[in-house]
Amino acid sequence: MLSLIDNVDDNILYYCSRGDSMTIKNEVLSVLEQNRNAVISGQMLARKLNVSRSAIWKAIKSLQADGYKIYATTNKGYQLDINSDLMSAAGIRAFLSEQNKNCQIFVYKTLDSTNSEAKRLALGGAQHGTIIVAEEQTAGRGRMGKTFFSPPKTGIYMSFILRPQVDINDSQLVTVYAAVSVCKVVERLTGLCPQIKWVNDIYLNGKKICGILTEAISDFESGSIESIIVGVGINFSTEQDDFPLELRNIAGSLFATGISRNKFAAALIDEIMAHGDFLFQSNLVELYKERSLMLGREIIYQKNGLTVCGTVLDINEKGNLVVKTKPGQIDVLHSGEVKIVSKNYNS
Repeated sequence: MLSLIDNVDDNILYYCSRGDSMTIKNEVLSVLEQNRNAVISGQMLARKLNVSRSAIWKAIKSLQADGYKIYATTNKGYQLDINSDLMSAAGIRAFLSEQNKNCQIFVYKTLDSTNSEAKRLALGGAQHGTIIVAEEQTAGRGRMGKTFFSPPKTGIYMSFILRPQVDINDSQLVTVYAAVSVCKVVERLTGLCPQIKWVNDIYLNGKKICGILTEAISDFESGSIESIIVGVGINFSTEQDDFPLELRNIAGSLFATGISRNKFAAALIDEIMAHGDFLFQSNLVELYKERSLMLGREIIYQKNGLTVCGTVLDINEKGNLVVKTKPGQIDVLHSGEVKIVSKNYNS
């Protein structure tokens, strides 16, 4: 049941109104995002944000022009449509933990690739914890030169610029950490149980719903990692018939009922930034293995130009795949593509 709000807790509005960089428009959007099931009076908004009713009305009109579905009811107030799901920095920030409120967030209507933009910003000196989000990618990228289908308004495409003190030998663990983070957010917000296909794909009900692309920018003189770009692409609400024909048997969507993309993105930011310096928790690999769909499965992969068949025995402390081949040898895979030999998993 909808309720009329004319007295919102000051704590809810505190971080919506405290920053000079936030416009009235963003402040209003933050309040509406957090109170989707309520009608919020213009008088309350004006009083709490210390602006005129006219300024609130102008902000609402501007948000509506941007595409937000906001209902205005005479003598009652404003309400953001429960199904309105445009992504914005203000909308994401409304759900962030206090620790991450000041992260720089850039949201674009269209980008070639959030990872490519993140690289450009990182080379320009963007700070640790900068996040790039796009409603659509025209050249979304995956591992091994693959593309990532990124239609508008139904996915979450975001990249993190991180400047950790991490050894190049531990770089695989960055992707391991990101995969675990995505799974934990899905589990917490939806109660569903996603699984990880080594090393960077998240599956749900036998179909891929998320891909992760981790890229490093190195200092060639010192041989150290200058920054790490972690890109996450999630099929959030893409209908099956909207996928290209070649993906329909492989790709699926999360369809998180009652969860907006802004809220999910904020939860993922909080999860990633919890160990964004990559001082990994000691049980990281165990958390990854608990969610792995690889252990004990028969797989095929390419090695030295030959197709190799084997069984996955383990995932080691570096996040590498330990495989026993048909001839009885032990292979440790550091990278590459593997295919699970099963009718339920096609990639």
